[in-house]
Amino acid sequence: YLEQDIDKEILRAGMIAELDAVSLYEQLAAMAKNSDIKKIFLDIAKEEKTHLGEFEALLLKFDKEQAAEFEAGKKEIEELTE
Repeated sequence: YLEQDIDKEILRAGMIAELDAVSLYEQLAAMAKNSDIKKIFLDIAKEEKTHLGEFEALLLKFDKEQAAEFEAGKKEIEELTE
């Protein structure tokens, strides 16, 4: 691997971890009986989404192919859902 490829893989691993955390916290919130506990888990899940966005922004900055494909996918969804 080139150093830049390792960095992209690290960013993707971070994104996967954040997605897993969002899913876990949202599932725990759904199961919580206490409204304060539910509220805290949902707040933490929201923070993890911010972290995901940070990793994604970095990945798109360093992986131009990923950035182009991201935009292509976004455009395709817009066309299919209009």
